[in-house]
Amino acid sequence: MLLFLLIAVESAGVPLPGETALVASGVLASQSKLSIVAVIVVASTAAILGDNGGYWIGRKGGRKLLERWSLVSRHAEKVLPRAERIFAKHGGKTVFFGRFIAILRITAAWMAGISHMPWWRFLLFNAAGGILWATLVGLVAYYSGEAAANAIQTYGLYAAGAIVVATVAIVLGLRWWERRMLANEK
Repeated sequence: MLLFLLIAVESAGVPLPGETALVASGVLASQSKLSIVAVIVVASTAAILGDNGGYWIGRKGGRKLLERWSLVSRHAEKVLPRAERIFAKHGGKTVFFGRFIAILRITAAWMAGISHMPWWRFLLFNAAGGILWATLVGLVAYYSGEAAANAIQTYGLYAAGAIVVATVAIVLGLRWWERRMLANEK
């Protein structure tokens, strides 16, 4: 239930640790405390439903909400035209790949709604991205959790240190790639 709630609310546009909850659930599944199939199904469903909620919030009142406060309004005036151009040209890709990028995971559904991306198109790319994201992240966490437990048991703290270093390297690499993609859109 907590996994569903965190992912759905994050997907609707509230910055919560949805992906962290998915990773933790995948690790728990590797220890036979949860079913990995159930984790993936719950995460996929939450991602799809939460994104749809965010889409409709953006579609029905997102622009009005952003224009309500002067500080946000000034920023929105600068960002929205560019975001709408991106969604007009790359909306499907943005929704699909946005599931894998933290900032876009929170904002892509709103922006798709604000940009009036056709709902059926949003749903298609959203569902595909949500299912792939939940499956990949869930399985990586599942197999990493199992591998980490086995390595620590067999090799002790050296293996744990190597896992931490590898994880940090992957996270830094993904952040570099994310910044590069955002820079290319300018």
